[in-house]
Amino acid sequence: MPSKVLIEICAGSVESAIAASKGGAHRIELCSALSEGGLTPSQAMIEYVKANLKIETFVLIRPRAGDFSYSRAEYEVMKSDIFSAKVKGAEGIVIGMINTDGTVDTCRMKEILEMASPMQVTFHRAFDITRNPFEALETIIELGCKRILTSGQASSALLGAALIAELVQQAGSRIIIIPGSGINESNLEELHAVASASEYHLSASAPVKSRMFFRKPEIAMGNGLTDEFLMMQTDPDKVSAICKIASGLKLSVKQQA
Repeated sequence: MPSKVLIEICAGSVESAIAASKGGAHRIELCSALSEGGLTPSQAMIEYVKANLKIETFVLIRPRAGDFSYSRAEYEVMKSDIFSAKVKGAEGIVIGMINTDGTVDTCRMKEILEMASPMQVTFHRAFDITRNPFEALETIIELGCKRILTSGQASSALLGAALIAELVQQAGSRIIIIPGSGINESNLEELHAVASASEYHLSASAPVKSRMFFRKPEIAMGNGLTDEFLMMQTDPDKVSAICKIASGLKLSVKQQA
């Protein structure tokens, strides 16, 4: 278990990964399409990050938006993405699969863990839609995952703090519970006071205006509901600020054991 509180940044672009590294984050979860909850990044993005940044990198394995019950074809794509992440030098993957009844898909997850080794495996927020979080926790521990990313089955980690605290207590030193969703420099201390986790997951993002000065606002590349000349991107100053806050947070004796 860690001896200090660690900050993991969800980096949805190569620029966000660079910013996370500059800001002093301890790890990144590399992904794409954060507006969709995060999808698998390209092989080129993984390769660039591992070649140019000295930061522990976990790669999100999620082939599409939506639920976490995957077809056979989607599962084959996920396995290929895991192999690619390993080849590119990623230290870990972030993945989650559940059955249609809301239980953890142990059959496929066992195969994933074998394939991913020696990379670490984080079971992501698919956990938040499991039927029974306490049973799911024990199942995921038995599988051999190193971490669980969760909002405490709520719309934000702060709202789910009570459940997160229970999960941290139940997990003990067997697995790391990482709160994620809606965490920032203004609420980390409040969340930690309840959850007492050893790691936290956030994007530390801020809006960045496009460099384009010539624009055709009547043409939309997406659904037209968002401003395509305004991007959310990790801010190195925000990362630095939250890492500074994290450095002042205390871990319980049990967490440091």
